[in-house]
Amino acid sequence: MAFAAPAPIPSRTQYVLDAIKHGILTGQLVPGQALVETELAARFGVSKTPVREALKTLAGTGLVVMSQYKGVTVREVDAAMAHQVYDVRLLLEPEALRRTIARQASLDVAADALVRADEAEDNAERSLANREFHRALYVPCGNPLLSRMLDEVRDQAALVSAVVWGAIPSWEREATEHREILRLARAGDADGAARALHDHIASFVHRAFPAQEDAV
Repeated sequence: MAFAAPAPIPSRTQYVLDAIKHGILTGQLVPGQALVETELAARFGVSKTPVREALKTLAGTGLVVMSQYKGVTVREVDAAMAHQVYDVRLLLEPEALRRTIARQASLDVAADALVRADEAEDNAERSLANREFHRALYVPCGNPLLSRMLDEVRDQAALVSAVVWGAIPSWEREATEHREILRLARAGDADGAARALHDHIASFVHRAFPAQEDAV
């Protein structure tokens, strides 16, 4: 029995979806902020239908919360949420990188992302470049399902980063760690790169939420 491919998202809905997601992941729309359909429709020059569909999709990715009483809001970030998201990354991302290295896949995209992060003029650009760096490490792993699983938590991880960077601007330390991960990966040291990546992910969430270090 053949399964039908999912229907493509209409262009107006995709436009609104991308714009809202960008606002959330760059900190322009902050956790807890209400997302009112009529206001967003007027802002983007569309009807409420594409806004409603975009918000439903964002709720499915965990970036917004839909409540019968509060309406739609940007998802709040707390220690429990952050540790759940980063626990998934700790379990999957180092193994994906190990497989990427074993396949001798190109890491040029990751290197380019590091350059963009270094040259970023603000946290928004830096955050987007860092997301691309991490994704470029796991996408070539050879297992599309593993890549999709990591993609599913990618936006939530970026939301955590945006919130944490607002309080703890630690991107210089993380940039140094990124360069070391890439160096080990390009040298073919799969175990070393995987350990460095694991430590990088773990140290970030532990610095941000030190009281919850033993929760994962």
